[in-house]
Amino acid sequence: MVICAASNNAGKLKELRRILERMGHEVKSLRELGIDLDPEETGTTFAENARIKAKAFCQASGLPTVADDSGLCVDALHGAPGVYSARYAGHHGDDAANNAKLLHEMEAVPAEQRAARFVSAVCFLLPDGRELLVEGECPGTVAFTETGTNGFGYDPLFVPDRVGLPDGTTAENTARRSYAELADEEKDAISHRGRAMEKLRAELPAFLGEQ
Repeated sequence: MVICAASNNAGKLKELRRILERMGHEVKSLRELGIDLDPEETGTTFAENARIKAKAFCQASGLPTVADDSGLCVDALHGAPGVYSARYAGHHGDDAANNAKLLHEMEAVPAEQRAARFVSAVCFLLPDGRELLVEGECPGTVAFTETGTNGFGYDPLFVPDRVGLPDGTTAENTARRSYAELADEEKDAISHRGRAMEKLRAELPAFLGEQ
């Protein structure tokens, strides 16, 4: 199946493409499809924003479309930055500014109170209007400093509780490595987006009437 990946975020597109192609689908980016849209994300939940993006890009592409809305929810900040994760510092997509603001807001928070979770809502929408919505979470903590380069967004600051292993299982993240220090396979097995996409993989055949 040819699927439109509804994201202008290069890092997110890379993850969506990697996971969907592993499922056997062909993924087309917005650039490859010649689509230049920036739908306003007015939802108050990740699911609402994923649905908004899926509808806009499905209509523009005429293809089955997968859209993700995700973010970091920090307990000490009462769930912030949440749905405003990408524009936490005021400008959409400024990772450096967002991370700097998060570190500033968490400056006085002790290690035992830095619990957080990444949340991902994925909406798969067909041109006929049928929709499949799944969500995934990854618990962890907010680090005191940024580490790693294999990631984007808040990845250098987020330390997941567990990491993926080559056999498909997971293990406790005893080395306290950040998302951005994990290899793709280690991250996909435990990441919020990886878990949401695994649910999508499991539910998609029945949704498409293939079984």
